[in-house]
Amino acid sequence: MSGGGMRAVERCRALGQAPFSDMASGLYRGWLSPAHRASLAQLAAWMAEAGMTTHVDGAANLIGRYPGTGNGPPLIIGSHIDSVRDGGVYDGPLGVMLGIECIAALHAAGRRMPFAIEVIAFGDEEGSRFPAAMLTSKALAGLLDAVPEMADAEGVTLAQALGEWGLSPQTLLAARHPGALAYFEAHIEQGPVLEAEGLALGVVTGIAAQLRYEVTVMGLAGHAGTSAMPLRRDALAGSAEMILAVERIAQADASDLVATVGRIEAAPGAANVIAGQVRFTIDVRAGEATRRDRAAAAILAEIATITTQRALGVSHRLIHDLPPSPCDPALMEQLEAALVAAGHPPRRLVSGAGHDAMNLAHLAPTAMLFIRCRDGISHNPAEHVEPADAQGALAVMLGFIDNLGASCA
Repeated sequence: MSGGGMRAVERCRALGQAPFSDMASGLYRGWLSPAHRASLAQLAAWMAEAGMTTHVDGAANLIGRYPGTGNGPPLIIGSHIDSVRDGGVYDGPLGVMLGIECIAALHAAGRRMPFAIEVIAFGDEEGSRFPAAMLTSKALAGLLDAVPEMADAEGVTLAQALGEWGLSPQTLLAARHPGALAYFEAHIEQGPVLEAEGLALGVVTGIAAQLRYEVTVMGLAGHAGTSAMPLRRDALAGSAEMILAVERIAQADASDLVATVGRIEAAPGAANVIAGQVRFTIDVRAGEATRRDRAAAAILAEIATITTQRALGVSHRLIHDLPPSPCDPALMEQLEAALVAAGHPPRRLVSGAGHDAMNLAHLAPTAMLFIRCRDGISHNPAEHVEPADAQGALAVMLGFIDNLGASCA
């Protein structure tokens, strides 16, 4: 097949290799890295070819602008172009490429909307270089009051990395956008729901509320051969029971709630020593904060019960608490109308993953479109999108732009 969707897919693949990756084999594109710089140059060329003027803001976001017939605030179409280490090529860039294709289609037809359209390539959604995520969309949305001092794995500070681009923490803070009519983001689902239902596309209702804890379980280290089973205070065995409780409580909710233990560390970590201390993380997400909080409370209560039964000690600390970010109801209606008009059945689903849209919601009403990805795989080189699905997404995006234009008339 041919068309803008195919071209968007091909361009994502092109950005998956040198000089657009900081890895010799595989994809890693960190914010403010050489690969990031090379990618912005290529994206700027594609934006100009589509009919946009471009500039890089104080956060190293690339912004392409296609003027409209009016002088009001623009529609922003955006996503991120950074990646996790050894990641997939579509997570983030596909939304940028489809935004460029929307402008290319309008420009080829000689069409202008009542509003300008800006396509933005955010540089730091994943937080894979510095120990903080979404700094560039936070800056654009005006959510940064200060720039934290931090360094990457090689000891390069954020201030130094910005300086290499002629930028600074001050320019990052000053990168706030003056305002937008709406924000739209197309993104791969990063999950299996659409594929399981035989659907290519879905309308996102919002981004899930998230809680993350670090739990420390204290037991008593002892010799594996001489400590009798009834007398043990095994922190690892107790943690195993707690982890299964996390899974059980989340499954019993029978909703969009999910809970994950993603990291576990046992000490002293010797094969012949009973674990005396274990640390693990708990990540709890749901479309509604009340459901998330109820499950988290049940999990912590179950952990306390297991601790008492096993004569262990426990402590936990909240790492972060992200509120839900619902999409705008009116924009969802316009997007769903475009979805149906393009021949797709209506389907709404919540995003369990975080996206730049959750920050842009502080600047403007938001809408998101999910695109099916094979086996639900993301953050992995096996990440795959069918060109036909990308072409379908492009048609829906153009329909959404038309619907938004009609509502502004």
